[in-house]
Amino acid sequence: MKKPIGKAKRKAIDTDTKSWVKVSHYSPTQPSPLLIKPAFDNVDIVAWAEKNSEYVETLLLENRALLFRGFNVPDYAIFEKFIMATSDKKLLEYKDRTTPRDKKSSGIYSSTIHPADQTIELHNEGTYWKRWPLKLYFYSKTTPNSGGETPIADTRKVYQRIPEDIRQTFAEKKIALVRNFNDGFGLTWQEVFQSTDKNEVESYCQENDIQCHWKDDGRLRTVQIREAIQHHPQTDEPTWFNHTAFFHWSSLKEPMKSLLIEEYGIDGLPYNVTYGDGDAIEESVVAIIRQAYQDERLQFPWQPGDIMLLDNMSMAHSRNPFEGERQVLVAMTNAYPEQTT
Repeated sequence: MKKPIGKAKRKAIDTDTKSWVKVSHYSPTQPSPLLIKPAFDNVDIVAWAEKNSEYVETLLLENRALLFRGFNVPDYAIFEKFIMATSDKKLLEYKDRTTPRDKKSSGIYSSTIHPADQTIELHNEGTYWKRWPLKLYFYSKTTPNSGGETPIADTRKVYQRIPEDIRQTFAEKKIALVRNFNDGFGLTWQEVFQSTDKNEVESYCQENDIQCHWKDDGRLRTVQIREAIQHHPQTDEPTWFNHTAFFHWSSLKEPMKSLLIEEYGIDGLPYNVTYGDGDAIEESVVAIIRQAYQDERLQFPWQPGDIMLLDNMSMAHSRNPFEGERQVLVAMTNAYPEQTT
C-alpha cells in the first residue's frame, strides 16, 4: 500500500528545517554576531524557530550573539512570537530600572530613552538585580539616517583583559550600587520601582537584598551590594558582570559631571558605584575596565527587521549616537538564578 504523498512531503520538510537558513560569520574580520539569514524567499522565522529551538540554543551557546537578518518581521507581534519560540516564554518586567522606557506590551519595551546625540556605554542587562535575564532580545523596527548601532562586547574576554590584581580585589570586595532618588535630578523612585506606595517599595527592596533609607521630603537612598564577577551557568566561564564602568561617577561627561558633583557631592549623586565595603573605586581602575570594554567592542549597522539575540551573561551591549528616527525594541527572558521555593 502506497503512503500518502502529502504526509511523506511534510515529514521530509519537518526533518530538514535547518536548511531553511544560512549561518555564517558576520564578516571575514568580525565573527560576532553570528549571522543567520533565510536560505530562500518567504522563510517564516517563527515557524523555523519553533522547529529549531534546540539548534538556536546550540548556536547561542557557541557564539553568544546571534543576528537574524533578511526575514519578514514587520512588527513586534512577530518579534514576540519569535521570543516565545526560543525562550522559556517568561518575559521579564523592567522593575528597579535606571533609565526611562516605553512599554509596548507585557515584557516588550522600547530601548533606553536617551538623547540621540549621546552614547550609552557598554553594559550587561540587570547586573545589579538579584535575578537577571540570561537572554536579551533586540528588534530593529526603524533604522536612523546615520549611527544608532548597538555595539556589543564579549565580557568573558573583558574579564581576561582586566589585570588579575584588580579582578581579585573586586572578587573579594564586591561592588555597591548607590542611588539617591527625588533629589531633583534623575529618575524618581516612583518611576524606578513602578509604584507610588512606600510600603510596596520597601517590600521589593527587602525581597531583593536592597538596603533602603527614606530621607526627608519623600526622598530615597538605596544600596545594592552585588558580585562583580559571575560564572556562566552552562560553561562555568568567569565573566565581568557588573555596572562599575557604567555607573561610576568618573564616567559622567562634562559639564554635567562638575555640575552634579558641585550640587550633590559624590555621595549624593543620582547613582554611583563603590566597593562593597563602601570604599571608593579608584578612577585609574575604572579607566582600565573601561578600556577593556573598548578593546572588545564590535558593531554593525541595523537593518529593518533585524532581530539580535544575546547571551546576556556573556555579551554587553551599548548604543551609538544617531540622527533621524530610530526604533529598537527589547525583551528579556530566562531569569537566573532560577527561583527556588
